[in-house]
Amino acid sequence: MLNLLNILLLQPSHARLRYWGAWTMFALIVIVGSIPGARADAAEVASGVVLHSCAYAVLAFLIFTGSRGTPAQRAVKAVLTIAAMGAIDECVQSFLPYRHGAVRDWLVDCTAAVVTASLMWTLWSTRKVAS
Repeated sequence: MLNLLNILLLQPSHARLRYWGAWTMFALIVIVGSIPGARADAAEVASGVVLHSCAYAVLAFLIFTGSRGTPAQRAVKAVLTIAAMGAIDECVQSFLPYRHGAVRDWLVDCTAAVVTASLMWTLWSTRKVAS
């Protein structure tokens, strides 16, 4: 099982799959978040801060590991992409009568991306295998 996770999450041959998987996951987040009542149902499981932090940290991980370049370039790309994704998500929410866009949520998204990208930058920089 651990070997399968290593293959899917770290092998360079699956980088493109991780990158486009992040965009697919983002589209699903926006679509499901646009369903009336879906956010209220999710609030029973976790708070908005927890949901945003976890979702956008996973997206940042997928973008970082799915991108090319040095660890620093990957980290910057992940953070900037998450900042754009979070802004799009909040913008879409602001047009829905039963939702509202919040700068606070966008800041949580960006913070999750910065933390994840920093951690990945550190870990990737110490790897022995060229990526």
